[in-house]
Amino acid sequence: MTSAMILALAVGYMLGSIPFGLLLTRFGGKGDIRAIGSGNIGATNVLRTGSKVLAAATLILDALKGAVAVMLAQRFWPECVQFAAAGAMIGHLYPVWLKFHGGKGVATLLGVLAPLLPLAAGVYALVWLGLLLTVRISSVAGVVAAASAPLSAAVLGNDEYFPLLLGFALLVIWKHRANIQRLLAGTEPKIGRGSA
Repeated sequence: MTSAMILALAVGYMLGSIPFGLLLTRFGGKGDIRAIGSGNIGATNVLRTGSKVLAAATLILDALKGAVAVMLAQRFWPECVQFAAAGAMIGHLYPVWLKFHGGKGVATLLGVLAPLLPLAAGVYALVWLGLLLTVRISSVAGVVAAASAPLSAAVLGNDEYFPLLLGFALLVIWKHRANIQRLLAGTEPKIGRGSA
């Protein structure tokens, strides 16, 4: 592994590991998000504080940190873009600052996709938002959207990104394993109620 690869991975990780949900709720006077709802630091759980503004800000910033990591790599280490993307995702999912208990990666994966494969990001966003509006179950929307990323890469002929995006999709699915168990049991709540 070259120094550029290590640097891209490290920068991606540092950006990805910024826990915006935790920081925004704390500075917004909502307490520790980890003590609310599911304890997750993502936008869906931030919504349980009653602040749509903080939830929207969390979603945007979680996506933005993934996008910035990739764009920095595209500018400074173009041969190491996948390392920066991996760093951002791993940082979000397993931030060292929170003892490796991070978010579920749905917004950050969208952010990574936006500069990497804009068309795939468009498909991802449509799938995610479409399912949120129709099914209204955050975990279903997130998991299916994540699964669309490697499929879009393959269909669009971007085979070089397929393994990376497949890995990301599997990580997102893994982070949703408790949600999947509740889905199978018929107990997974819709947006606005219960755990996420």
